[in-house]
Amino acid sequence: MFAPMKKTSLSLLTLIAVLLMSACADESSYSPAEDAQDAGREFIRASLDGNMRKAEFYLLKDSSNIMLFEKWKKDYYNKLSTEERVSFKNANILPIKIENENDSTVHYSFSNSYKSTDTTTVKIIRSNGIWQVDLKELH
Repeated sequence: MFAPMKKTSLSLLTLIAVLLMSACADESSYSPAEDAQDAGREFIRASLDGNMRKAEFYLLKDSSNIMLFEKWKKDYYNKLSTEERVSFKNANILPIKIENENDSTVHYSFSNSYKSTDTTTVKIIRSNGIWQVDLKELH
């Protein structure tokens, strides 16, 4: 016969199941971007908020972008103080210029209200009908 499970083992299994379900639910709750501006805004907002899972959802997934994104995440958690992360989370996105290169490539230049003098431009591309951020040409 089977030995009865200890109460702590059952609680741990329940906790793991809940965490796994919530992790899966988070990603499925993200909607693909309807256009380039939507992809850029969602990626930038998630990045400012420190929601790296959501930011990654809007990232073009190739080896270079994954490597750049991993560095970006490390810098966010290792180089920014708690106060800086809170300031970024509270910041507004300040779009500067959204420029169509062609029907499947857009350059989205922005700053944020916390570091308004820092301007960044991300490239947003449509690949297989999905708009995603390409960090390889980050300025």
